[in-house]
Amino acid sequence: MLQVKNLTFSYDKSPVLQNLSFEVAQGDHFAIIGESGSGKSTLLKLLYGTYDLDEGQLFWKDQEILGPKHNLIIGPEYMKYVAQEFDLMPFTTAAENVGEFLSNFYPEKKKERTQELLKVVELEEVANTKVKLLSGGQKQRVAIARAIAKKPEILLLDEPFSHIDNFKKQSLRRSLFAYLKEKNITCIVATHDKEDVISFSDDMIVIHDAQIMAQGSPEALYKDPKNKLVASFFNEFNMIDGELVYAHQLKVVPKSKLKVIVQKSYYKGSYYLIEGLLNDSKVFFEHKSAFEKGTAIYIEKE
Repeated sequence: MLQVKNLTFSYDKSPVLQNLSFEVAQGDHFAIIGESGSGKSTLLKLLYGTYDLDEGQLFWKDQEILGPKHNLIIGPEYMKYVAQEFDLMPFTTAAENVGEFLSNFYPEKKKERTQELLKVVELEEVANTKVKLLSGGQKQRVAIARAIAKKPEILLLDEPFSHIDNFKKQSLRRSLFAYLKEKNITCIVATHDKEDVISFSDDMIVIHDAQIMAQGSPEALYKDPKNKLVASFFNEFNMIDGELVYAHQLKVVPKSKLKVIVQKSYYKGSYYLIEGLLNDSKVFFEHKSAFEKGTAIYIEKE
């Protein structure tokens, strides 16, 4: 189990994180979400031992994770960290990068393991391509495969799919997180994209103003978001009569007390997101078809 106890950290006396405490069980997937600059990446680096804490302690099982004051080499052996900047060997192939730290004493096993990892990140077709010739998204996938090559106990991922195009993201998420679960690898993901975590995380925290604003399963936070920031991570929402209501929770009805003047219809594939004015305030709801601008309609919560 990973234990974070009263973690506090500052850059140049400016607090970035204050009194954070949480636990992550062996094999669980844990998400860290928050706005840009909220400290998500910093928290991952602290978990990796990149910096020394101002206050608090970090433990993996019964072993304390310490920073550079105590270790010449940053990062425990049982942990791997994939940052937004990739540390790859540009003049060697994708396969050679993935297998860089695997033993050469058993070449066939190394080859099989490398092929297995390239399949997990869906890069078999570029196995023999030099990394310098790969796209940013392909490089990101090579970095992930290399990080899990030696089966770490903990994997830290910072915006792990940010460079990967939408054609690959969905299947890659399913493949990678299924593999990590199968191997019982604890995974901690920092992200601003709900699709990275909503289907795959056991638990998550929301960081705001240097502290944990909310914690729970994705389903629990989605169903009861408590505040606007948490709701905004999941979906379009509205504040109606002091109540937080998601766009999909509103429906068009023949008559109600909520009269909306349509401003715009946004095509979303299986539905339209309708933007309207309710008492001169913007409101968003979903509908199966578009409306002409200026149309007056009535809505209510389902």
